[in-house]
Amino acid sequence: MNLKEIHNIYFIGIGGIGMSAIARYFSENKRNVAGYDKTPSLITGNLSTIGIDVNYNDAIESVPVAFLNKETTLIVYTPAIPKENLQLNYFIDNDFVVLKRAEILGRITENTFCLGVAGTHGKTTTSSILGHIMQSVEATAFLGGIAENYDSNLILGKDEVSVVEADEFDRSFLQLSPNIACVTSMDADHLDIYGNHDELKDSFKAFSDKVSQQLVVAKGLPLDGLTYAIEEEADYKAENIRVENGAYIFDVKTPSDAIKEVELSLSGRHNVMNALAAIALSDIYGLSLEVIKDRLRSFKGVRRRFSYKIKTSNRVLIDDYAHHPTEISAVEDSVREMYPGKKVLVVFQPHLFTRTRDFVDGFAESLSRFDEVVLLDIYPARELPIEGVNSSWLLSKIKNEKKKLTNKKDLIKEIKNIDAEVVVMLGAGDIGLLVDDVKDELLKELKLND
Repeated sequence: MNLKEIHNIYFIGIGGIGMSAIARYFSENKRNVAGYDKTPSLITGNLSTIGIDVNYNDAIESVPVAFLNKETTLIVYTPAIPKENLQLNYFIDNDFVVLKRAEILGRITENTFCLGVAGTHGKTTTSSILGHIMQSVEATAFLGGIAENYDSNLILGKDEVSVVEADEFDRSFLQLSPNIACVTSMDADHLDIYGNHDELKDSFKAFSDKVSQQLVVAKGLPLDGLTYAIEEEADYKAENIRVENGAYIFDVKTPSDAIKEVELSLSGRHNVMNALAAIALSDIYGLSLEVIKDRLRSFKGVRRRFSYKIKTSNRVLIDDYAHHPTEISAVEDSVREMYPGKKVLVVFQPHLFTRTRDFVDGFAESLSRFDEVVLLDIYPARELPIEGVNSSWLLSKIKNEKKKLTNKKDLIKEIKNIDAEVVVMLGAGDIGLLVDDVKDELLKELKLND
Protein backbone atom coordinates (compact mmCIF):
# COMPACT_ATOMS: atom_id res chain seq x y z
CA MET A 1 0.00 0.00 0.00
CA ASN A 2 1.40 3.38 -1.05
CA LEU A 3 1.04 5.78 1.88
CA LYS A 4 0.66 8.71 -0.49
CA GLU A 5 -2.52 7.15 -1.88
CA ILE A 6 -4.15 6.54 1.48
CA HIS A 7 -6.93 8.96 2.41
CA ASN A 8 -8.17 7.44 5.68
CA ILE A 9 -6.12 6.11 8.60
CA TYR A 10 -7.90 4.50 11.52
CA PHE A 11 -5.97 3.88 14.76
CA ILE A 12 -6.96 1.18 17.27
CA GLY A 13 -5.41 2.26 20.55
CA ILE A 14 -5.06 5.86 19.39
CA GLY A 15 -4.56 7.13 22.95
CA GLY A 16 -1.15 5.46 23.30
CA ILE A 17 1.76 7.88 23.43
CA GLY A 18 3.41 6.40 20.32
CA MET A 19 0.17 5.88 18.41
CA SER A 20 -1.01 9.43 19.02
CA ALA A 21 2.23 10.86 17.60
CA ILE A 22 1.67 9.00 14.33
CA ALA A 23 -2.00 10.03 14.27
CA ARG A 24 -0.92 13.66 14.67
CA TYR A 25 1.58 13.22 11.83
CA PHE A 26 -1.05 12.02 9.38
CA SER A 27 -3.54 14.64 10.50
CA GLU A 28 -0.96 17.38 9.97
CA ASN A 29 -0.36 15.91 6.52
CA LYS A 30 -4.06 16.40 5.62
CA ARG A 31 -5.20 12.79 5.95
CA ASN A 32 -8.57 11.85 7.39
CA VAL A 33 -7.75 10.38 10.82
CA ALA A 34 -9.94 8.70 13.44
CA GLY A 35 -9.52 6.01 16.05
CA TYR A 36 -10.63 4.01 19.05
CA ASP A 37 -9.35 3.83 22.61
CA LYS A 38 -10.65 2.16 25.73
CA THR A 39 -11.05 5.31 27.84
CA PRO A 40 -10.83 9.09 27.40
CA SER A 41 -7.54 10.69 28.44
CA LEU A 42 -5.66 13.96 28.15
CA ILE A 43 -4.04 12.59 24.99
CA THR A 44 -7.32 11.64 23.30
CA GLY A 45 -8.83 14.96 24.36
CA ASN A 46 -5.96 16.80 22.68
CA LEU A 47 -6.44 14.71 19.53
CA SER A 48 -10.11 15.69 19.45
CA THR A 49 -9.20 19.38 19.65
CA ILE A 50 -7.26 19.09 16.36
CA GLY A 51 -10.21 17.45 14.62
CA ILE A 52 -9.48 13.74 15.09
CA ASP A 53 -12.63 11.69 15.77
CA VAL A 54 -12.03 9.37 18.75
CA ASN A 55 -14.57 6.79 19.96
CA TYR A 56 -14.53 4.69 23.13
CA ASN A 57 -17.01 1.93 22.32
CA ASP A 58 -15.50 -1.26 20.88
CA ALA A 59 -18.12 -1.80 18.22
CA ILE A 60 -18.13 -1.49 14.43
CA GLU A 61 -21.05 0.94 14.73
CA SER A 62 -18.66 3.37 16.42
CA VAL A 63 -16.35 3.54 13.40
CA PRO A 64 -17.12 6.50 11.11
CA VAL A 65 -18.60 5.29 7.82
CA ALA A 66 -15.80 6.79 5.72
CA PHE A 67 -13.33 4.39 7.36
CA LEU A 68 -15.25 1.25 6.38
CA ASN A 69 -14.02 1.43 2.78
CA LYS A 70 -11.04 -0.95 2.62
CA GLU A 71 -9.82 0.49 -0.70
CA THR A 72 -9.04 3.87 0.86
CA THR A 73 -8.47 3.05 4.54
CA LEU A 74 -5.38 1.88 6.39
CA ILE A 75 -5.77 0.35 9.86
CA VAL A 76 -3.01 0.86 12.43
CA TYR A 77 -3.05 -0.89 15.80
CA THR A 78 -0.89 -1.17 18.88
CA PRO A 79 0.14 -4.66 20.08
CA ALA A 80 -1.11 -3.62 23.52
CA ILE A 81 -4.69 -3.97 22.22
CA PRO A 82 -6.38 -7.22 23.40
CA LYS A 83 -6.65 -9.90 20.73
CA GLU A 84 -10.42 -10.08 21.23
CA ASN A 85 -10.91 -6.42 20.26
CA LEU A 86 -14.02 -6.36 18.04
CA GLN A 87 -12.97 -3.51 15.79
CA LEU A 88 -9.54 -4.99 15.10
CA ASN A 89 -10.98 -8.40 14.29
CA TYR A 90 -13.57 -6.89 11.96
CA PHE A 91 -10.89 -5.17 9.91
CA ILE A 92 -8.72 -8.29 9.80
CA ASP A 93 -11.63 -10.55 8.85
CA ASN A 94 -12.70 -8.16 6.06
CA ASP A 95 -9.25 -7.97 4.46
CA PHE A 96 -8.39 -4.36 5.27
CA VAL A 97 -4.69 -3.47 5.21
CA VAL A 98 -3.81 -3.74 8.91
CA LEU A 99 -0.38 -2.72 10.23
CA LYS A 100 1.18 -2.58 13.66
CA ARG A 101 2.28 0.84 14.91
CA ALA A 102 5.95 -0.09 14.39
CA GLU A 103 5.33 -1.13 10.79
CA ILE A 104 3.74 2.17 9.82
CA LEU A 105 6.47 4.11 11.62
CA GLY A 106 9.03 2.10 9.67
CA ARG A 107 7.31 2.96 6.41
CA ILE A 108 7.06 6.67 7.25
CA THR A 109 10.78 6.91 8.06
CA GLU A 110 12.29 4.41 5.59
CA ASN A 111 12.96 7.09 2.97
CA THR A 112 14.31 9.62 5.45
CA PHE A 113 17.71 9.94 7.06
CA CYS A 114 16.66 8.27 10.31
CA LEU A 115 18.21 8.75 13.75
CA GLY A 116 16.94 6.12 16.21
CA VAL A 117 17.12 6.10 19.99
CA ALA A 118 16.72 2.73 21.72
CA GLY A 119 17.11 1.53 25.31
CA THR A 120 15.11 0.20 28.22
CA HIS A 121 15.61 3.51 30.02
CA GLY A 122 16.34 7.03 28.84
CA LYS A 123 15.08 6.77 25.28
CA THR A 124 12.19 9.23 25.64
CA THR A 125 14.32 12.00 27.12
CA THR A 126 17.22 11.28 24.76
CA SER A 127 15.02 11.27 21.65
CA SER A 128 13.27 14.46 22.82
CA ILE A 129 16.60 16.23 23.33
CA LEU A 130 17.78 14.95 19.96
CA GLY A 131 14.55 15.99 18.25
CA HIS A 132 14.98 19.49 19.67
CA ILE A 133 18.62 19.71 18.56
CA MET A 134 17.74 18.44 15.09
CA GLN A 135 15.22 21.21 14.55
CA SER A 136 18.21 23.10 13.18
CA VAL A 137 17.70 20.91 10.07
CA GLU A 138 13.89 20.72 10.45
CA ALA A 139 13.74 17.03 11.34
CA THR A 140 10.43 15.35 12.13
CA ALA A 141 10.55 13.59 15.52
CA PHE A 142 8.26 10.83 16.83
CA LEU A 143 8.52 10.77 20.62
CA GLY A 144 7.30 8.62 23.50
CA GLY A 145 6.59 11.59 25.73
CA ILE A 146 5.34 15.17 25.62
CA ALA A 147 8.25 17.52 24.89
CA GLU A 148 7.71 20.70 26.90
CA ASN A 149 9.11 22.96 24.15
CA TYR A 150 6.42 21.76 21.73
CA ASP A 151 3.64 20.58 24.06
CA SER A 152 3.49 17.50 21.86
CA ASN A 153 4.92 14.05 21.21
CA LEU A 154 5.37 15.00 17.57
CA ILE A 155 7.82 17.62 16.34
CA LEU A 156 6.72 18.20 12.78
CA GLY A 157 9.44 19.17 10.36
CA LYS A 158 10.25 18.15 6.83
CA ASP A 159 10.48 14.62 5.43
CA GLU A 160 14.22 14.50 4.78
CA VAL A 161 15.35 13.71 8.36
CA SER A 162 13.53 11.82 11.13
CA VAL A 163 14.18 11.19 14.81
CA VAL A 164 12.48 8.09 16.18
CA GLU A 165 12.13 6.66 19.66
CA ALA A 166 12.88 3.00 18.92
CA ASP A 167 10.71 0.92 21.24
CA GLU A 168 11.84 -2.57 22.24
CA PHE A 169 8.33 -3.63 23.33
CA ASP A 170 7.10 -6.47 21.09
CA ARG A 171 10.41 -6.10 19.18
CA SER A 172 8.89 -3.05 17.49
CA PHE A 173 12.23 -1.37 16.79
CA LEU A 174 13.17 -4.15 14.36
CA GLN A 175 10.74 -2.54 11.87
CA LEU A 176 12.98 0.53 11.63
CA SER A 177 15.95 1.19 9.33
CA PRO A 178 18.05 3.79 11.17
CA ASN A 179 21.09 5.38 9.57
CA ILE A 180 22.48 6.42 12.97
CA ALA A 181 21.27 5.12 16.31
CA CYS A 182 22.13 4.82 19.97
CA VAL A 183 21.36 2.29 22.69
CA THR A 184 21.11 3.87 26.14
CA SER A 185 20.55 0.72 28.25
CA MET A 186 19.63 -2.95 28.07
CA ASP A 187 18.31 -3.80 31.54
CA ALA A 188 15.85 -6.67 31.87
CA ASP A 189 12.29 -5.54 31.10
CA HIS A 190 9.23 -6.71 29.14
CA LEU A 191 9.89 -10.29 30.21
CA ASP A 192 6.24 -11.03 29.45
CA ILE A 193 7.31 -10.55 25.81
CA TYR A 194 10.89 -11.83 25.82
CA GLY A 195 10.82 -14.55 28.46
CA ASN A 196 14.34 -13.82 29.72
CA HIS A 197 17.04 -11.15 29.69
CA ASP A 198 19.16 -12.93 27.07
CA GLU A 199 16.31 -12.78 24.55
CA LEU A 200 16.00 -9.04 25.19
CA LYS A 201 19.74 -8.58 24.64
CA ASP A 202 19.51 -10.56 21.38
CA SER A 203 16.77 -8.22 20.22
CA PHE A 204 18.97 -5.18 20.86
CA LYS A 205 21.79 -6.89 18.94
CA ALA A 206 19.38 -7.42 16.03
CA PHE A 207 18.45 -3.73 16.21
CA SER A 208 22.11 -2.70 16.18
CA ASP A 209 22.66 -4.82 13.06
CA LYS A 210 20.00 -2.75 11.25
CA VAL A 211 21.94 0.50 11.75
CA SER A 212 23.44 1.35 8.37
CA GLN A 213 26.05 3.96 9.30
CA GLN A 214 26.96 4.34 12.98
CA LEU A 215 25.85 2.92 16.33
CA VAL A 216 26.52 4.73 19.61
CA VAL A 217 26.22 2.85 22.92
CA ALA A 218 26.49 3.68 26.60
CA LYS A 219 29.90 2.45 27.70
CA GLY A 220 29.75 -1.06 29.10
CA LEU A 221 26.96 -2.39 26.89
CA PRO A 222 27.85 -5.56 24.94
CA LEU A 223 27.40 -3.96 21.51
CA ASP A 224 29.93 -2.72 18.97
CA GLY A 225 29.84 1.04 18.44
CA LEU A 226 31.17 4.38 19.55
CA THR A 227 30.82 4.76 23.31
CA TYR A 228 29.69 7.55 25.61
CA ALA A 229 30.18 7.96 29.36
CA ILE A 230 30.45 10.41 32.26
CA GLU A 231 33.88 11.04 33.78
CA GLU A 232 35.46 7.95 32.25
CA GLU A 233 37.24 7.33 28.99
CA ALA A 234 34.90 6.93 26.03
CA ASP A 235 34.55 8.23 22.48
CA TYR A 236 32.11 10.85 23.81
CA LYS A 237 32.88 11.92 27.36
CA ALA A 238 31.15 14.41 29.70
CA GLU A 239 33.53 15.84 32.29
CA ASN A 240 33.99 18.73 34.73
CA ILE A 241 30.32 18.47 35.72
CA ARG A 242 28.89 20.98 38.15
CA VAL A 243 25.48 22.40 39.09
CA GLU A 244 24.78 26.13 38.77
CA ASN A 245 21.36 27.68 39.36
CA GLY A 246 19.61 24.35 38.96
CA ALA A 247 21.34 23.49 35.67
CA TYR A 248 24.18 21.13 34.85
CA ILE A 249 27.26 22.68 33.29
CA PHE A 250 29.77 20.30 31.73
CA ASP A 251 32.41 19.88 29.04
CA VAL A 252 32.21 17.32 26.23
CA LYS A 253 35.05 15.54 24.49
CA THR A 254 34.25 14.00 21.10
CA PRO A 255 36.46 11.70 18.99
CA SER A 256 37.84 14.70 17.10
CA ASP A 257 36.95 17.84 19.06
CA ALA A 258 35.75 19.26 22.37
CA ILE A 259 33.34 21.89 23.64
CA LYS A 260 33.15 23.60 27.02
CA GLU A 261 30.38 24.91 29.26
CA VAL A 262 27.50 22.89 27.83
CA GLU A 263 24.32 23.76 29.77
CA LEU A 264 21.44 21.37 30.53
CA SER A 265 18.43 22.49 32.59
CA LEU A 266 17.39 19.00 33.68
CA SER A 267 17.90 17.31 37.05
CA GLY A 268 19.87 14.10 37.52
CA ARG A 269 23.17 12.83 36.19
CA HIS A 270 21.29 10.24 34.16
CA ASN A 271 20.02 13.18 32.10
CA VAL A 272 23.60 14.29 31.46
CA MET A 273 24.06 10.81 29.98
CA ASN A 274 20.89 11.25 27.90
CA ALA A 275 22.09 14.62 26.65
CA LEU A 276 25.51 13.15 25.83
CA ALA A 277 23.90 10.47 23.66
CA ALA A 278 21.92 13.14 21.79
CA ILE A 279 25.08 15.22 21.37
CA ALA A 280 26.87 12.19 19.91
CA LEU A 281 24.14 11.41 17.38
CA SER A 282 23.79 15.00 16.19
CA ASP A 283 27.58 15.39 15.99
CA ILE A 284 27.84 12.23 13.87
CA TYR A 285 25.03 13.56 11.67
CA GLY A 286 27.17 16.61 11.00
CA LEU A 287 25.86 19.47 13.13
CA SER A 288 28.48 21.80 14.58
CA LEU A 289 29.14 21.52 18.31
CA GLU A 290 28.26 25.20 18.74
CA VAL A 291 24.83 24.65 17.17
CA ILE A 292 24.31 21.58 19.36
CA LYS A 293 25.31 23.52 22.48
CA ASP A 294 22.99 26.40 21.63
CA ARG A 295 20.01 24.11 20.98
CA LEU A 296 20.62 22.12 24.16
CA ARG A 297 20.56 25.27 26.27
CA SER A 298 16.94 25.93 25.28
CA PHE A 299 15.63 22.41 25.91
CA LYS A 300 12.89 22.51 28.59
CA GLY A 301 12.41 18.81 29.29
CA VAL A 302 9.78 16.10 28.90
CA ARG A 303 6.50 16.00 30.77
CA ARG A 304 6.49 13.46 33.63
CA ARG A 305 10.28 13.13 33.54
CA PHE A 306 11.37 14.69 36.84
CA SER A 307 8.76 17.39 36.29
CA TYR A 308 8.45 19.96 39.05
CA LYS A 309 4.83 20.60 40.04
CA ILE A 310 5.78 22.57 43.18
CA LYS A 311 9.21 24.03 43.83
CA THR A 312 9.41 26.22 46.93
CA SER A 313 11.88 26.48 49.79
CA ASN A 314 9.77 24.29 52.09
CA ARG A 315 7.82 22.02 49.73
CA VAL A 316 8.74 20.23 46.49
CA LEU A 317 6.45 17.99 44.40
CA ILE A 318 8.01 16.01 41.55
CA ASP A 319 6.16 13.93 38.94
CA ASP A 320 8.02 11.17 37.07
CA TYR A 321 7.16 8.27 34.77
CA ALA A 322 9.65 5.88 36.44
CA HIS A 323 8.22 2.35 36.46
CA HIS A 324 11.31 0.11 36.64
CA PRO A 325 13.68 -0.36 39.60
CA THR A 326 16.61 1.17 37.72
CA GLU A 327 14.54 4.28 36.90
CA ILE A 328 13.29 4.61 40.48
CA SER A 329 16.87 4.47 41.77
CA ALA A 330 17.91 7.13 39.24
CA VAL A 331 15.13 9.43 40.50
CA GLU A 332 16.20 8.87 44.11
CA ASP A 333 19.81 9.68 43.20
CA SER A 334 18.67 12.90 41.55
CA VAL A 335 16.50 13.96 44.48
CA ARG A 336 19.32 13.38 46.97
CA GLU A 337 21.71 15.39 44.80
CA MET A 338 19.28 18.29 44.46
CA TYR A 339 17.91 18.22 48.03
CA PRO A 340 20.56 16.83 50.38
CA GLY A 341 19.33 16.35 53.94
CA LYS A 342 15.63 16.75 53.03
CA LYS A 343 13.01 14.17 53.97
CA VAL A 344 11.71 12.48 50.82
CA LEU A 345 8.39 10.66 50.42
CA VAL A 346 7.82 8.44 47.37
CA VAL A 347 4.32 7.60 46.12
CA PHE A 348 4.54 4.71 43.69
CA GLN A 349 1.96 3.01 41.50
CA PRO A 350 3.32 -0.30 40.15
CA HIS A 351 2.68 -0.83 36.42
CA LEU A 352 1.67 -4.31 35.20
CA PHE A 353 1.30 -7.51 37.21
CA THR A 354 4.02 -9.23 35.18
CA ARG A 355 6.57 -6.45 35.71
CA THR A 356 5.81 -6.39 39.44
CA ARG A 357 6.21 -10.18 39.60
CA ASP A 358 9.45 -10.21 37.60
CA PHE A 359 11.17 -7.36 39.46
CA VAL A 360 9.56 -7.35 42.92
CA ASP A 361 12.88 -7.57 44.77
CA GLY A 362 14.36 -4.77 42.67
CA PHE A 363 11.31 -2.59 43.30
CA ALA A 364 11.55 -3.27 47.04
CA GLU A 365 15.24 -2.37 47.09
CA SER A 366 14.88 0.87 45.12
CA LEU A 367 11.81 2.05 47.06
CA SER A 368 13.48 1.29 50.40
CA ARG A 369 15.99 4.06 49.66
CA PHE A 370 13.37 6.76 50.24
CA ASP A 371 12.55 8.06 53.73
CA GLU A 372 8.88 7.05 53.50
CA VAL A 373 6.93 4.97 51.00
CA VAL A 374 3.26 5.06 49.98
CA LEU A 375 2.06 2.42 47.51
CA LEU A 376 -1.02 2.42 45.30
CA ASP A 377 -2.54 -0.72 43.80
CA ILE A 378 -1.00 -2.15 40.64
CA TYR A 379 -2.11 -0.47 37.42
CA PRO A 380 -3.06 -3.43 35.19
CA ALA A 381 -3.01 -1.75 31.75
CA ARG A 382 -3.48 -4.61 29.27
CA GLU A 383 -3.18 -7.44 31.84
CA LEU A 384 -5.42 -9.61 33.96
CA PRO A 385 -4.53 -10.11 37.64
CA ILE A 386 -1.98 -12.75 38.65
CA GLU A 387 -2.74 -14.62 41.86
CA GLY A 388 -0.53 -13.46 44.73
CA VAL A 389 0.94 -10.53 42.77
CA ASN A 390 -0.29 -7.30 44.35
CA SER A 391 0.94 -4.18 46.09
CA SER A 392 0.58 -5.81 49.54
CA TRP A 393 3.15 -8.41 48.47
CA LEU A 394 5.52 -5.68 47.26
CA LEU A 395 4.95 -3.70 50.47
CA SER A 396 5.95 -6.70 52.57
CA LYS A 397 9.33 -6.81 50.84
CA ILE A 398 10.19 -3.14 51.37
CA LYS A 399 12.71 -2.91 54.21
CA ASN A 400 11.86 0.67 55.17
CA GLU A 401 9.46 0.48 58.12
CA LYS A 402 7.83 3.79 57.18
CA LYS A 403 5.63 2.35 54.45
CA LYS A 404 1.93 2.21 53.73
CA LEU A 405 -0.54 0.94 51.15
CA THR A 406 -3.39 3.29 50.27
CA ASN A 407 -5.99 3.93 47.57
CA LYS A 408 -6.47 6.88 45.24
CA LYS A 409 -9.33 8.29 47.30
CA ASP A 410 -7.21 8.58 50.46
CA LEU A 411 -3.91 9.49 48.79
CA ILE A 412 -4.00 13.24 49.39
CA LYS A 413 -4.83 12.73 53.08
CA GLU A 414 -1.92 10.30 53.46
CA ILE A 415 0.53 12.69 51.78
CA LYS A 416 -0.60 15.61 53.95
CA ASN A 417 -0.15 13.51 57.09
CA ILE A 418 3.50 12.86 56.29
CA ASP A 419 5.84 15.78 56.98
CA ALA A 420 8.07 15.24 53.95
CA GLU A 421 9.65 18.31 52.38
CA VAL A 422 10.00 16.51 49.03
CA VAL A 423 7.20 14.38 47.56
CA VAL A 424 7.93 12.25 44.50
CA MET A 425 5.06 10.61 42.56
CA LEU A 426 6.19 7.76 40.32
CA GLY A 427 4.57 5.37 37.86
CA ALA A 428 3.49 4.74 34.27
CA GLY A 429 -0.21 4.15 34.97
CA ASP A 430 -2.87 6.70 35.78
CA ILE A 431 -1.01 8.16 38.76
CA GLY A 432 -0.16 11.07 36.47
CA LEU A 433 -3.84 12.04 36.55
CA LEU A 434 -3.67 12.41 40.34
CA VAL A 435 -0.69 14.74 40.44
CA ASP A 436 -2.51 18.01 39.79
CA ASP A 437 -5.03 17.30 42.57
CA VAL A 438 -2.16 16.62 44.95
CA LYS A 439 -0.47 19.81 43.79
CA ASP A 440 -3.58 21.90 44.39
CA GLU A 441 -4.04 20.55 47.93
CA LEU A 442 -0.41 21.05 48.88
CA LEU A 443 -0.44 24.59 47.51
CA LYS A 444 -3.52 25.33 49.65
CA GLU A 445 -1.65 24.02 52.66
CA LEU A 446 1.34 26.22 51.83
CA LYS A 447 -0.86 29.31 51.64
CA LEU A 448 -2.48 28.52 54.98
CA ASN A 449 0.93 28.23 56.59
CA ASP A 450 2.27 31.49 55.13
